[in-house]
Amino acid sequence: MTTLLRRRGALLLLLLLAMPAAAAAAEGVVALDTAGGTKTLTYLAGRLDESQLAELKAIAPNVTILSGLSTEEALAQAAGIDGADAHVLSDELLAAAPNLRFVQSWSAGVDTYLELAGLKKNDAIVLANMAGVHGPAIAEHVFALLLALTRDLPAYLDAQETATWNRDAGTGLTALAGRTMFVVGMGGIGSEVAQRAKAFGMEVLATVRSARPAPAYVDKMGTAADLDRFLAEADVVVVALPLTDETRGLFDAGRFAKMKEGSYFVNIGRGPIVVTDALLDAVRLGRLAGVGLDVTDPEPLPADHPLWRTPRVIVTPHVSSRAELTLERRWELFKENLRRFGAGEPLVNVVDKKLGY
Repeated sequence: MTTLLRRRGALLLLLLLAMPAAAAAAEGVVALDTAGGTKTLTYLAGRLDESQLAELKAIAPNVTILSGLSTEEALAQAAGIDGADAHVLSDELLAAAPNLRFVQSWSAGVDTYLELAGLKKNDAIVLANMAGVHGPAIAEHVFALLLALTRDLPAYLDAQETATWNRDAGTGLTALAGRTMFVVGMGGIGSEVAQRAKAFGMEVLATVRSARPAPAYVDKMGTAADLDRFLAEADVVVVALPLTDETRGLFDAGRFAKMKEGSYFVNIGRGPIVVTDALLDAVRLGRLAGVGLDVTDPEPLPADHPLWRTPRVIVTPHVSSRAELTLERRWELFKENLRRFGAGEPLVNVVDKKLGY
Protein backbone atom coordinates (compact mmCIF):
# COMPACT_ATOMS: atom_id res chain seq x y z
CA MET A 1 0.00 0.00 0.00
CA THR A 2 2.84 2.40 0.87
CA THR A 3 4.48 1.79 -2.52
CA LEU A 4 1.16 2.40 -4.28
CA LEU A 5 0.65 5.70 -2.45
CA ARG A 6 4.17 6.81 -3.29
CA ARG A 7 3.64 6.01 -6.96
CA ARG A 8 0.35 7.86 -6.94
CA GLY A 9 1.98 10.85 -5.28
CA ALA A 10 4.79 10.85 -7.83
CA LEU A 11 2.26 10.75 -10.68
CA LEU A 12 0.28 13.62 -9.20
CA LEU A 13 3.44 15.68 -8.88
CA LEU A 14 4.45 14.99 -12.47
CA LEU A 15 1.02 16.11 -13.64
CA LEU A 16 1.22 19.28 -11.58
CA LEU A 17 4.69 20.23 -12.73
CA ALA A 18 3.66 19.68 -16.36
CA MET A 19 0.90 22.30 -16.07
CA PRO A 20 1.33 25.90 -17.27
CA ALA A 21 0.81 27.15 -13.71
CA ALA A 22 4.11 25.59 -12.69
CA ALA A 23 6.09 27.51 -15.28
CA ALA A 24 7.38 29.99 -12.71
CA ALA A 25 9.81 27.33 -11.51
CA ALA A 26 11.72 27.71 -14.77
CA GLU A 27 12.29 31.39 -14.10
CA GLY A 28 14.89 30.67 -11.40
CA VAL A 29 12.97 32.18 -8.46
CA VAL A 30 14.88 30.96 -5.41
CA ALA A 31 13.69 32.09 -2.00
CA LEU A 32 16.96 31.60 -0.17
CA ASP A 33 20.51 30.39 -0.77
CA THR A 34 20.84 27.35 1.45
CA ALA A 35 24.39 26.39 0.45
CA GLY A 36 23.18 23.27 -1.31
CA GLY A 37 20.71 22.35 1.40
CA THR A 38 23.18 22.59 4.30
CA LYS A 39 21.79 25.74 5.91
CA THR A 40 19.32 25.12 8.74
CA LEU A 41 15.91 26.70 8.12
CA THR A 42 12.71 27.05 10.12
CA TYR A 43 9.23 26.85 8.60
CA LEU A 44 6.03 27.90 10.40
CA ALA A 45 3.18 25.63 9.31
CA GLY A 46 -0.42 25.09 10.25
CA ARG A 47 -1.42 21.93 12.07
CA LEU A 48 0.26 18.80 10.66
CA ASP A 49 0.11 15.25 11.97
CA GLU A 50 3.10 13.08 12.84
CA SER A 51 3.09 11.19 9.53
CA GLN A 52 3.08 14.44 7.56
CA LEU A 53 5.92 15.84 9.64
CA ALA A 54 7.89 12.65 9.02
CA GLU A 55 7.37 12.99 5.26
CA LEU A 56 8.63 16.56 5.30
CA LYS A 57 11.64 15.65 7.44
CA ALA A 58 12.62 12.96 4.92
CA ILE A 59 12.58 15.29 1.92
CA ALA A 60 13.87 18.48 3.61
CA PRO A 61 16.06 17.38 6.52
CA ASN A 62 17.52 20.86 7.00
CA VAL A 63 14.09 22.44 7.55
CA THR A 64 12.63 22.45 11.07
CA ILE A 65 8.83 22.51 10.95
CA LEU A 66 6.92 24.40 13.64
CA SER A 67 3.40 23.00 13.51
CA GLY A 68 0.15 23.94 15.17
CA LEU A 69 1.44 26.82 17.28
CA SER A 70 -0.91 29.27 18.93
CA THR A 71 -0.81 32.91 17.85
CA GLU A 72 1.26 33.78 20.90
CA GLU A 73 3.66 30.88 20.35
CA ALA A 74 4.10 31.77 16.68
CA LEU A 75 4.91 35.39 17.55
CA ALA A 76 7.49 34.22 20.06
CA GLN A 77 9.20 32.20 17.30
CA ALA A 78 8.73 34.78 14.51
CA ALA A 79 12.25 36.23 14.58
CA GLY A 80 13.73 32.87 13.64
CA ILE A 81 11.40 31.71 10.85
CA ASP A 82 12.52 31.56 7.23
CA GLY A 83 9.30 30.27 5.66
CA ALA A 84 5.61 30.06 6.56
CA ASP A 85 2.15 29.01 5.44
CA ALA A 86 0.21 32.05 4.24
CA HIS A 87 -2.80 31.36 6.44
CA VAL A 88 -0.78 31.72 9.66
CA LEU A 89 0.40 35.22 8.76
CA SER A 90 -0.75 38.52 10.23
CA ASP A 91 0.57 42.06 10.13
CA GLU A 92 1.98 41.56 13.62
CA LEU A 93 3.77 38.33 12.75
CA LEU A 94 5.21 39.76 9.53
CA ALA A 95 6.61 42.73 11.44
CA ALA A 96 8.27 40.33 13.88
CA ALA A 97 9.77 38.07 11.19
CA PRO A 98 12.67 39.93 9.49
CA ASN A 99 14.18 36.73 8.08
CA LEU A 100 11.02 35.47 6.38
CA ARG A 101 11.80 34.68 2.73
CA PHE A 102 9.19 32.14 1.58
CA VAL A 103 5.41 32.02 2.00
CA GLN A 104 3.27 29.18 0.67
CA SER A 105 -0.43 29.75 0.06
CA TRP A 106 -2.55 26.63 0.24
CA SER A 107 -5.06 28.18 -2.16
CA ALA A 108 -4.79 29.34 -5.75
CA GLY A 109 -6.16 32.78 -4.99
CA VAL A 110 -3.91 35.04 -2.93
CA ASP A 111 -5.92 38.27 -2.89
CA THR A 112 -6.65 37.97 0.84
CA TYR A 113 -2.98 37.48 1.72
CA LEU A 114 -1.89 40.38 -0.47
CA GLU A 115 -3.96 42.65 1.73
CA LEU A 116 -1.09 42.25 4.21
CA ALA A 117 1.26 45.13 3.39
CA GLY A 118 4.18 43.33 5.01
CA LEU A 119 3.82 40.56 2.45
CA LYS A 120 2.82 42.45 -0.67
CA LYS A 121 5.39 45.24 -0.38
CA ASN A 122 8.33 43.14 0.79
CA ASP A 123 10.18 42.07 -2.34
CA ALA A 124 12.44 39.82 -0.28
CA ILE A 125 9.56 37.44 0.42
CA VAL A 126 8.71 34.95 -2.33
CA LEU A 127 5.03 33.99 -2.40
CA ALA A 128 3.87 30.75 -4.03
CA ASN A 129 0.33 29.52 -4.55
CA MET A 130 -1.54 26.32 -5.40
CA ALA A 131 -2.53 27.25 -8.95
CA GLY A 132 -3.46 24.15 -10.93
CA VAL A 133 -3.98 21.97 -7.87
CA HIS A 134 -7.73 22.51 -7.58
CA GLY A 135 -8.52 22.35 -11.29
CA PRO A 136 -10.06 18.86 -11.69
CA ALA A 137 -12.44 19.12 -8.73
CA ILE A 138 -13.49 22.69 -9.55
CA ALA A 139 -14.05 21.83 -13.22
CA GLU A 140 -16.34 18.99 -12.20
CA HIS A 141 -18.21 21.38 -9.91
CA VAL A 142 -18.65 23.79 -12.83
CA PHE A 143 -20.36 21.08 -14.80
CA ALA A 144 -22.42 19.98 -11.81
CA LEU A 145 -23.80 23.52 -11.60
CA LEU A 146 -24.20 23.81 -15.35
CA LEU A 147 -25.98 20.48 -15.80
CA ALA A 148 -28.27 21.20 -12.87
CA LEU A 149 -29.26 24.43 -14.60
CA THR A 150 -29.54 23.20 -18.18
CA ARG A 151 -31.47 20.06 -17.15
CA ASP A 152 -33.51 21.99 -14.55
CA LEU A 153 -32.71 19.45 -11.84
CA PRO A 154 -34.03 21.67 -9.00
CA ALA A 155 -37.54 21.41 -10.47
CA TYR A 156 -37.37 17.61 -10.63
CA LEU A 157 -35.92 17.42 -7.12
CA ASP A 158 -38.87 19.46 -5.88
CA ALA A 159 -41.22 17.02 -7.64
CA GLN A 160 -39.40 14.09 -6.05
CA GLU A 161 -39.97 15.60 -2.60
CA THR A 162 -43.71 15.16 -3.14
CA ALA A 163 -43.34 11.84 -5.01
CA THR A 164 -44.85 13.49 -8.11
CA TRP A 165 -44.19 11.90 -11.51
CA ASN A 166 -44.27 15.12 -13.50
CA ARG A 167 -42.36 15.01 -16.77
CA ASP A 168 -43.06 18.70 -17.30
CA ALA A 169 -41.66 19.89 -13.98
CA GLY A 170 -38.49 21.08 -15.67
CA THR A 171 -38.73 23.78 -18.29
CA GLY A 172 -36.39 24.97 -21.00
CA LEU A 173 -34.19 21.88 -20.95
CA THR A 174 -30.97 22.46 -22.87
CA ALA A 175 -28.29 20.17 -24.28
CA LEU A 176 -24.67 21.32 -24.08
CA ALA A 177 -23.46 19.52 -27.20
CA GLY A 178 -23.06 21.98 -30.05
CA ARG A 179 -23.21 25.00 -27.76
CA THR A 180 -20.36 27.46 -27.19
CA MET A 181 -18.56 27.89 -23.89
CA PHE A 182 -16.36 30.87 -23.14
CA VAL A 183 -13.79 30.24 -20.40
CA VAL A 184 -12.68 33.61 -19.04
CA GLY A 185 -9.22 32.92 -17.68
CA MET A 186 -7.31 29.92 -19.02
CA GLY A 187 -5.09 29.13 -16.05
CA GLY A 188 -4.94 25.75 -14.38
CA ILE A 189 -8.63 25.73 -13.47
CA GLY A 190 -9.82 27.24 -16.74
CA SER A 191 -7.84 24.66 -18.71
CA GLU A 192 -9.57 21.82 -16.86
CA VAL A 193 -12.98 23.40 -17.54
CA ALA A 194 -12.16 23.85 -21.23
CA GLN A 195 -11.09 20.23 -21.63
CA ARG A 196 -14.36 18.99 -20.18
CA ALA A 197 -16.36 21.37 -22.35
CA LYS A 198 -14.68 19.96 -25.46
CA ALA A 199 -15.50 16.43 -24.25
CA PHE A 200 -19.15 17.50 -24.06
CA GLY A 201 -19.02 18.40 -27.74
CA MET A 202 -18.95 22.15 -27.17
CA GLU A 203 -17.12 24.82 -29.10
CA VAL A 204 -14.63 26.38 -26.68
CA LEU A 205 -13.49 30.01 -26.56
CA ALA A 206 -10.97 31.20 -24.00
CA THR A 207 -8.97 34.25 -22.99
CA VAL A 208 -5.50 34.43 -21.47
CA ARG A 209 -3.39 37.32 -20.16
CA SER A 210 -0.71 37.03 -22.85
CA ALA A 211 -1.34 35.74 -26.37
CA ARG A 212 -0.23 32.15 -26.99
CA PRO A 213 -1.23 29.31 -29.32
CA ALA A 214 -4.48 27.58 -28.45
CA PRO A 215 -4.34 23.99 -27.17
CA ALA A 216 -6.24 21.30 -29.07
CA TYR A 217 -9.29 21.59 -26.80
CA VAL A 218 -9.77 25.33 -27.46
CA ASP A 219 -11.26 26.47 -30.77
CA LYS A 220 -10.49 30.19 -30.37
CA MET A 221 -8.15 31.77 -27.86
CA GLY A 222 -7.75 35.48 -27.30
CA THR A 223 -6.75 38.02 -24.70
CA ALA A 224 -8.65 40.55 -22.59
CA ALA A 225 -9.15 42.59 -25.76
CA ASP A 226 -11.41 39.80 -27.07
CA LEU A 227 -13.59 39.62 -23.95
CA ASP A 228 -16.63 41.47 -25.27
CA ARG A 229 -16.49 39.80 -28.69
CA PHE A 230 -16.41 36.32 -27.13
CA LEU A 231 -19.21 37.20 -24.70
CA ALA A 232 -21.51 37.89 -27.62
CA GLU A 233 -20.76 34.45 -29.11
CA ALA A 234 -21.08 32.31 -25.99
CA ASP A 235 -24.00 30.25 -24.73
CA VAL A 236 -22.14 29.57 -21.48
CA VAL A 237 -19.67 31.89 -19.75
CA VAL A 238 -17.42 30.47 -17.02
CA VAL A 239 -15.33 32.91 -14.98
CA ALA A 240 -12.06 31.40 -13.74
CA LEU A 241 -10.11 34.58 -13.05
CA PRO A 242 -8.16 35.64 -9.97
CA LEU A 243 -9.26 38.77 -8.14
CA THR A 244 -6.98 41.68 -9.04
CA ASP A 245 -7.39 45.42 -9.50
CA GLU A 246 -8.09 44.74 -13.19
CA THR A 247 -10.71 42.03 -12.64
CA ARG A 248 -12.64 43.58 -9.75
CA GLY A 249 -16.10 44.52 -11.04
CA LEU A 250 -15.26 43.21 -14.52
CA PHE A 251 -18.74 41.76 -14.99
CA ASP A 252 -20.99 44.76 -14.60
CA ALA A 253 -24.29 45.72 -16.24
CA GLY A 254 -22.52 46.61 -19.48
CA ARG A 255 -20.85 43.21 -19.70
CA PHE A 256 -24.04 41.28 -19.00
CA ALA A 257 -25.77 43.34 -21.70
CA LYS A 258 -23.21 42.04 -24.21
CA MET A 259 -24.03 38.40 -23.46
CA LYS A 260 -26.47 36.36 -25.50
CA GLU A 261 -30.04 36.42 -24.27
CA GLY A 262 -30.74 33.07 -22.62
CA SER A 263 -27.09 32.27 -21.89
CA TYR A 264 -25.69 30.71 -18.72
CA PHE A 265 -23.18 32.22 -16.32
CA VAL A 266 -20.94 30.38 -13.84
CA ASN A 267 -18.44 32.02 -11.48
CA ILE A 268 -15.84 29.95 -9.65
CA GLY A 269 -13.20 32.73 -9.61
CA ARG A 270 -13.88 35.30 -6.92
CA GLY A 271 -17.13 37.01 -5.96
CA PRO A 272 -16.06 40.66 -6.40
CA ILE A 273 -15.23 40.03 -10.07
CA VAL A 274 -19.01 40.28 -10.54
CA VAL A 275 -21.22 43.24 -9.65
CA THR A 276 -23.92 41.35 -7.78
CA ASP A 277 -26.77 43.80 -8.42
CA ALA A 278 -26.02 43.74 -12.16
CA LEU A 279 -26.05 39.94 -12.10
CA LEU A 280 -29.42 39.88 -10.35
CA ASP A 281 -30.86 42.32 -12.88
CA ALA A 282 -29.58 40.16 -15.76
CA VAL A 283 -31.41 37.14 -14.34
CA ARG A 284 -34.62 39.00 -13.57
CA LEU A 285 -34.72 40.58 -17.02
CA GLY A 286 -34.20 37.19 -18.70
CA ARG A 287 -30.80 38.02 -20.16
CA LEU A 288 -29.43 34.98 -18.31
CA ALA A 289 -31.21 31.62 -18.35
CA GLY A 290 -29.31 30.38 -15.33
CA VAL A 291 -26.49 31.26 -12.95
CA GLY A 292 -24.18 29.00 -10.95
CA LEU A 293 -22.10 30.58 -8.20
CA ASP A 294 -19.54 28.99 -5.93
CA VAL A 295 -18.26 32.44 -4.95
CA THR A 296 -20.30 35.52 -4.13
CA ASP A 297 -20.01 39.16 -3.17
CA PRO A 298 -20.52 39.48 -0.25
CA GLU A 299 -19.13 36.23 1.10
CA PRO A 300 -20.40 34.52 3.19
CA LEU A 301 -23.75 35.36 1.64
CA PRO A 302 -26.16 36.75 4.27
CA ALA A 303 -29.31 34.72 4.90
CA ASP A 304 -31.54 37.55 3.67
CA HIS A 305 -29.64 38.12 0.42
CA PRO A 306 -31.83 37.89 -2.74
CA LEU A 307 -29.38 35.56 -4.49
CA TRP A 308 -30.62 32.73 -2.25
CA ARG A 309 -34.18 33.13 -3.46
CA THR A 310 -33.80 34.15 -7.11
CA PRO A 311 -35.12 31.47 -9.49
CA ARG A 312 -32.57 29.89 -11.85
CA VAL A 313 -29.69 30.73 -9.52
CA ILE A 314 -27.75 27.97 -7.74
CA VAL A 315 -25.36 28.98 -4.97
CA THR A 316 -22.80 26.74 -3.30
CA PRO A 317 -20.70 28.09 -0.39
CA HIS A 318 -17.19 28.21 -1.91
CA VAL A 319 -16.74 24.42 -1.83
CA SER A 320 -15.94 23.64 -5.46
CA SER A 321 -12.36 22.55 -4.75
CA ARG A 322 -13.24 20.12 -1.99
CA ALA A 323 -12.29 16.57 -2.89
CA GLU A 324 -9.88 13.89 -1.78
CA LEU A 325 -8.00 14.38 -5.04
CA THR A 326 -7.50 18.08 -4.26
CA LEU A 327 -6.02 17.28 -0.86
CA GLU A 328 -3.60 14.81 -2.44
CA ARG A 329 -2.52 17.22 -5.18
CA ARG A 330 -2.12 20.06 -2.71
CA TRP A 331 0.03 17.99 -0.37
CA GLU A 332 2.28 16.79 -3.20
CA LEU A 333 2.87 20.35 -4.41
CA PHE A 334 3.54 21.60 -0.89
CA LYS A 335 6.09 18.85 -0.33
CA GLU A 336 7.85 19.69 -3.58
CA ASN A 337 8.04 23.37 -2.77
CA LEU A 338 9.29 22.69 0.75
CA ARG A 339 11.96 20.36 -0.67
CA ARG A 340 13.00 23.08 -3.13
CA PHE A 341 13.00 25.69 -0.38
CA GLY A 342 15.30 23.56 1.74
CA ALA A 343 17.58 22.75 -1.18
CA GLY A 344 17.74 26.35 -2.41
CA GLU A 345 16.16 25.46 -5.74
CA PRO A 346 13.66 27.42 -7.91
CA LEU A 347 10.15 27.27 -6.47
CA VAL A 348 6.95 26.16 -8.18
CA ASN A 349 3.97 28.49 -8.73
CA VAL A 350 5.67 31.74 -7.76
CA VAL A 351 3.17 34.61 -7.63
CA ASP A 352 3.78 37.97 -9.27
CA LYS A 353 2.65 40.09 -6.33
CA LYS A 354 2.11 43.15 -8.51
CA LEU A 355 -0.26 41.26 -10.79
CA GLY A 356 -1.83 39.36 -7.91
CA TYR A 357 -1.41 35.83 -9.30
